[in-house]
Amino acid sequence: MLHIPFDNSYARLPDRFYARLKPTPVAAPGLIAVNAALAEALGIDPAALTTPEGLAVLAGNRVPEGADPIAQAYAGHQFGGWSPQLGDGRAILLGEVIDRDGRRRDIQLKGSGPTPFSRRGDGRAWLGPVIREYLVSEAMHTLGVPTTRALAAVTTGERIQRERAFPGAVLTRVASSHIRVGTFQYFAAREDIAALELLTQHAVARHYPQAGDALDLLDHVTAAQAALLAQWMSLGFIHGVMNTDNAHVGGETIDYGPCAFMDGYHPQRVFSSIDQQGRYAYANQPHAALWNLAQFASALLPLIDEDTNAAIEKATAAIDRFEALYRAEWLARFRAKLGLTTAEEGDRALIEALLTRMAAEEADFTRVFRGLAEGTARDEFVDRDGFDAWAADWHARLAREGQDLDDAQSRIARASPAIIPRNHRIEQAIQAAVAGDLGPFEALHAALATPFDTPPDSPFRAAPAPDEAVRRTFCGT
Repeated sequence: MLHIPFDNSYARLPDRFYARLKPTPVAAPGLIAVNAALAEALGIDPAALTTPEGLAVLAGNRVPEGADPIAQAYAGHQFGGWSPQLGDGRAILLGEVIDRDGRRRDIQLKGSGPTPFSRRGDGRAWLGPVIREYLVSEAMHTLGVPTTRALAAVTTGERIQRERAFPGAVLTRVASSHIRVGTFQYFAAREDIAALELLTQHAVARHYPQAGDALDLLDHVTAAQAALLAQWMSLGFIHGVMNTDNAHVGGETIDYGPCAFMDGYHPQRVFSSIDQQGRYAYANQPHAALWNLAQFASALLPLIDEDTNAAIEKATAAIDRFEALYRAEWLARFRAKLGLTTAEEGDRALIEALLTRMAAEEADFTRVFRGLAEGTARDEFVDRDGFDAWAADWHARLAREGQDLDDAQSRIARASPAIIPRNHRIEQAIQAAVAGDLGPFEALHAALATPFDTPPDSPFRAAPAPDEAVRRTFCGT
């Protein structure tokens, strides 16, 4: 029998924080995957999730005992444009559990039907975005990046109309919360100071219990975003839709829509089909994060100081820390990818010299850095003499640390994955799943479980051929 030990704190907030409603049932739930390890960590029997009762819960056909399903309200800036009301348009938070490590975690159904926030949408998800989010979010977890997780995915037995009809699916997502910058903006725009205070208290208690007030919260979120962005950049990850409603106050990666990991490196790489101006290109992501933090700070102003000018001064000082925090995190991540254990003034120039060579040839981001660990990086360049010149500087830098190359390469291998969820592999898995074959999805998911220890002969380590490269990704809404 399925038992989920719910303890629902967000649903105990006032009604204006959400809409209370049940998921919309589907025709015929079918299992795609269950994340057994995550289920056990949440205190849920994974075998129970695969039973007819479990599938009914995962599809939204049955509300389990103790759940208090809600769609959360939030607002946000989308590509810089203000939307005063967004909210969960195709997701319903079933409730929260305290996991075995004592952490509070949300359990949410994504693609579970229309809500009052759907804005004329159908509230559903088709199989492609569910497969993508399952694979990429779990890959991010194994890469050590703070992220929402995938507990399960099911098909619905229904067709979802997008540019054509696709199989429907529902993702069960787990997060430390679903509180976004846009959640704070929602109440700030309504000048609902009482709700803003309650939300701040809730976010502090949930994510930063050491924080004392709204300004402390802003400080902690700024540091969390700086660390998160440095991790994205060190892996060649492009989120694709860094709107304020996708900026998580707990510092997790959330909402894997038009995201992708780069193959060929270029700082202005864009994958999202809706990012026509490159606002969220790879190199622009830290600037976008700072912009989002500025909107967060603006929402918190009434709680920071009764004097508006004083509040602005304090909030500005808080988010002005982002650049230095980010720079330090970025250097630490990329030093590790060069096997360095100490800091020198010229390290940033050494790292950027390699990235510049990579950009000139659009060398494969993952294979170059992994190649430094395995002695094959030179093969990723056409201008091998140019790489050799850079490598001489790198070896001299290692020598100044008194390092042995083998030891440095061992460290690089722990910082630079051998495989990532390459976009063309995800697309292959999606196309096969649409045709009824989950084999490619399962094989890719299994390979991504050990990204730093993938055998050299694994087909997932191969760089994509140019005609296989997928240059555009889509939200799937």
